[in-house]
Amino acid sequence: MADTSDFRNGLTFLWKDGIWEIVDFLHVKPGKGGAFVRTTLKNVKDGRELEETFRAGAKVEEVRVERRPHQFLYEDELGLHFMNTNTYEQFSLPADQVEGREYVKEGSEVDILFRYDTDEPLRTEIPQKVELEVTDTTPGVKGDTAQGGSKPATLESGATVDVPLFINEGDVVRVNTNTNEYETRVSTASGPTV
Repeated sequence: MADTSDFRNGLTFLWKDGIWEIVDFLHVKPGKGGAFVRTTLKNVKDGRELEETFRAGAKVEEVRVERRPHQFLYEDELGLHFMNTNTYEQFSLPADQVEGREYVKEGSEVDILFRYDTDEPLRTEIPQKVELEVTDTTPGVKGDTAQGGSKPATLESGATVDVPLFINEGDVVRVNTNTNEYETRVSTASGPTV
């Protein structure tokens, strides 16, 4: 058991029929009344966030989680199949349990959080920035880039993002998976950018 004096960012615990992780916290000691801790919590399984206040000294049951590196192998009707890059063990997860699925392509690396005592997979964590090839977009027309517009592009993983008009099919672009936004062109269809 842990109490509010043990609170720190990243602490995971059982609460309200789920496993929650502390994203942010603040100890508050008002002039009148008892002290309390204001927290921002994230549900480890589904990613929901909420604000919650705990009175000082409140106890919670700590849950140990372990982050393990995995490689995405393929997807079929059973879900997404992953291989642990340390032990080579394979298992599958339903597609709706894979956060950021639209940015995961075959061979890409992801971290999977497991509950240590039950070995239950809780959540996938994809890299914040991924580099993917553009497989479908309308061709840019010379002179169109003066206004700095954008157009939709489909990436090799199936995700669709808005890209600048000068991006063409075959170009490799870097995308921020947190904001779902294009960041830069990594290479062109004819070779790396200079």
